[in-house]
Amino acid sequence: MVGSLIRKHSVSIRGHRTSITLEDAFMDALRQMADQRGLALAALIAEIDGAQATPGNLSSALRLAVLDWALNSADARARNPDSE
Repeated sequence: MVGSLIRKHSVSIRGHRTSITLEDAFMDALRQMADQRGLALAALIAEIDGAQATPGNLSSALRLAVLDWALNSADARARNPDSE
């Protein structure tokens, strides 16, 4: 992740245009998450946005969602190493 650039990305959430600022590595992980779940990237972002207990910083919420996904994926691999 060293040298990962931070970029602004325009997204549409439930018809509202907004921008998020994320490192390339986080955007790549969000795309993987969306692909894994069979969702469009915008749909995944809208889902994460809607799950926030209180409206806050969407970029931070997305980073936390990626962290949670990565940790859960690592836990699953540790519990079942033969599934790879």
